[in-house]
Amino acid sequence: MAAELIRTPGIIAAALTPFTDERRLDVAALERQIDYIIEECHAAAVSIGAVETAEYTVLDPTDRRELIRRGVAAVRRRVPCIVGVSHPHLPTALGLIVRGVGGGADAVQALAPQRPWGGAPTTAEVVAYYEALLRHTRLPLVVYLNPGPGADLPIPTCVELAKLDGVAYFKESSRDLRRVGRLLEEIDRAGHARYFTTMEMLLITLMLGGPGATMPPPAVRLAEELCAAFAAGDYARAAELQRRFALFPARWIHYGLTPLMKFAMQHVGVDVGEPAPPYQGLSAADRAAVAAELERIGLSPRPREHETTAAGAPHAGSGDA
Repeated sequence: MAAELIRTPGIIAAALTPFTDERRLDVAALERQIDYIIEECHAAAVSIGAVETAEYTVLDPTDRRELIRRGVAAVRRRVPCIVGVSHPHLPTALGLIVRGVGGGADAVQALAPQRPWGGAPTTAEVVAYYEALLRHTRLPLVVYLNPGPGADLPIPTCVELAKLDGVAYFKESSRDLRRVGRLLEEIDRAGHARYFTTMEMLLITLMLGGPGATMPPPAVRLAEELCAAFAAGDYARAAELQRRFALFPARWIHYGLTPLMKFAMQHVGVDVGEPAPPYQGLSAADRAAVAAELERIGLSPRPREHETTAAGAPHAGSGDA
């Protein structure tokens, strides 16, 4: 396994994508969010447009390239930055890789694609897809596994991908302990690549020797506390923090993770807006219920001085880059 780019145990924060009223990228809100992720959540890395929660699928190619460019600039090399290049059309993904490399990204992430007509590709097809990506970059590659938007890859195919030179990380969206446990053994513990999971699987991932998880803010803040407690040997504290993910977001997941996390960010005082139209946020009643749960688990609004700072002097990373 190559030298680690991302601190472990740690969390890859999947930045949300804020939009203006005209449905264009809200650069100022993106910069404020990334400052929050790095300075207050203490994320080990930031991903830009790399998971569906980031709404990259509703962006046209121009706006998606702008998201990558602005996001990488806002990180300002404070932590590793991963850019999403997922697309089943290989030339489109390759074009996004070029944008990420030129913008100063540290790694690229690509969803295992379904066949264009639907269904999972063969092992040979998916290996060929990632080999083509790797020929166009020297950056570490994150294989992203999320059945539904992407292919449902069998375990032997995942292991085959992990052996490719240049594949350094996996991001697994499954909550299937049998699958995660086996892949941690056959990929991570076998020394092929580091295997990141999800918020619900974080503690068991760490206990099984895995490196951490990927998730949107503000959940990152609690997850990094959990990683710190685990690293310090305070397993009771780590378990208590894991229990805070038991109801949120699961109780309201019918909305989808994007509306929930965008509302949670509003609640803590870092407004990244609502989902891209025509998709909608939470009802008034559920906003109140989610706010109460966020308070219960320790995701309270930030002190007033943070709001003053955000509205006052511009951040060092703002402006054209």
